[in-house]
Amino acid sequence: MRHPEHQYLDLLSQVLERGDERIDRTGVGTRSIFGSMVRFDLSDGSVPILTTKRVYWKTAVKEMLWFLTGNTNIQPLLRENVRIWSDWPLATYQRETGESLSQEAFEQRILADDAFAARWGELGPVYGKQWRRWLGSDGREHDQIAGLVKTLRDNPSSRRMLFHGWNVAELDSMALPPCHMVYQYHVTSDGRLNCLLFQRSVDLLLGAAFNYVGATALQLMLAQQAGLRPGELVWVGGDTHLYLNHLHQAREQISREPRPFPKMKLLRKAESIDDYRFEDFEVEGYEPHAAIKADVAV
Repeated sequence: MRHPEHQYLDLLSQVLERGDERIDRTGVGTRSIFGSMVRFDLSDGSVPILTTKRVYWKTAVKEMLWFLTGNTNIQPLLRENVRIWSDWPLATYQRETGESLSQEAFEQRILADDAFAARWGELGPVYGKQWRRWLGSDGREHDQIAGLVKTLRDNPSSRRMLFHGWNVAELDSMALPPCHMVYQYHVTSDGRLNCLLFQRSVDLLLGAAFNYVGATALQLMLAQQAGLRPGELVWVGGDTHLYLNHLHQAREQISREPRPFPKMKLLRKAESIDDYRFEDFEVEGYEPHAAIKADVAV
């Protein structure tokens, strides 16, 4: 049987071989294809933590837990040594103040100074805000995640089990509009929870691996809360691209042979979707190839 990671490697090859090359928002330039899909079966405990390079899965899980809190400030992430969101507020700080502060110095100040963090660590109404506190036209806030859990428990045959982050009215206030924007769920007659994640835009070298892990972690939590078993994760990409400064790294990754996927499990059943902690996740058997370094385009 063909290793499921080959689906991802095939996407890298397709983008390299026939991607449309153009200048993008960041100015770096991309090579992209439009419309892609991969499917991963989670039913035996295996999870799509890519093995052809080391993926820092702990960071991805911590990020997903941060989303679930509804927080939109990077200070809690930095306390967990998660630095993947620092580029955007740092760029804003440098642009608005004219100060050439290093990322390390900026992050240390965010950690040490709550007032500074409140002013400069805020990302705007990004993922967590929309998932947990979507603001309706009537002024009421809507908790999409709580509603999803309730429907999974009470009406699992529903075709309306989804949440999304593309709040048109608040896009201009976000540091970065949502990339992984729609999560839809489906429960089979024998109690398996499937997820379809639509991602409008994906940095295939750096972003996709994190998105697979984050979506998997969320699927495990939701399944446990609803008394279901994990089923299939289906990932659909819109603009699926490689940045032009990532092409060499993509070719390096394609040359590597996948190793067995690791297993991920939850060590306890949390009281609610809000009660999970990073320590609840255990990954076994992860033996990847070496990490591949690449710069993030901001």
